[in-house]
Amino acid sequence: LQEDVSIGNCWPFQGQQGQVVIRLPARVNLTAITLQHNLDEASPSGMVISAPRDVSAYGLEENGEEEILLGKLTYDVGGTSIQTFPLKKAPFPTAFSVIKLAVMSNWENPAYTCIYRVRIHG
Repeated sequence: LQEDVSIGNCWPFQGQQGQVVIRLPARVNLTAITLQHNLDEASPSGMVISAPRDVSAYGLEENGEEEILLGKLTYDVGGTSIQTFPLKKAPFPTAFSVIKLAVMSNWENPAYTCIYRVRIHG
């Protein structure tokens, strides 16, 4: 995931499902997660079917053996390019330094899914 979020400058993965694990520089009491994808007007094809749709967010314990579900998010391609999802169960009993985002589906692109930017709030 890079600073440049111009068209095509995303973190792509094959298919409609995948995951990314993000290590934060410190333990954070999480409150929200922001996902970013480009709008369809900016896309050469006029569609954003490669955007993630259903995403589950997890906090990982330091040993990596236990995952705590932080929330289930749905990115709306009809909305703004930057969407923030408050975590409904926050505050959590522990702070996390490792976050896993599991993309369960995209907007019907069978070949690949793109994530442009992820922000972790806390």
